[in-house]
Amino acid sequence: MDVLFFTRRNVSAACRRFFAKRLPILLVCWVLAGLWARPLLAQISAHIVLQDSPLAGFQYHAGKTLWPQMQVGDTLTLIREPDNAHDAKAVRVEWHGHKIGYVPRRENADVARFMDRGQTLEARISRLAEVRDPWSRVRFEVLIPVRPAVNNP
Repeated sequence: MDVLFFTRRNVSAACRRFFAKRLPILLVCWVLAGLWARPLLAQISAHIVLQDSPLAGFQYHAGKTLWPQMQVGDTLTLIREPDNAHDAKAVRVEWHGHKIGYVPRRENADVARFMDRGQTLEARISRLAEVRDPWSRVRFEVLIPVRPAVNNP
């Protein structure tokens, strides 16, 4: 049986050969990783929860038929309705393009103000409960996305 002894000199030579063959590949990977990571800097790094609310009007819209498909964490779309005849601060809530209700009137002032000022808001389902009370069936969070600051050298 042969026993291999590694000395400082033959390990160094082996490392040089290993990296010499792979250096071009490593450089290309490093450059591509840098180019790929750059767009990630513009992406959202965190959210601030503006509010957690029950969904108003769930029983009057498409929510009943869509209920079996809805899941906690699903993204919701908020659409401002300043011309709504019942509430000038109305904010419609949609799931996959289907109207499922509204931000409750008693809780829509801040959401409407942020949207009127051009602030991007996100929403997601935070809780689903199979109960008779329509106000307790769906709860959702309204989130303010926080983007990382970009430091220019």
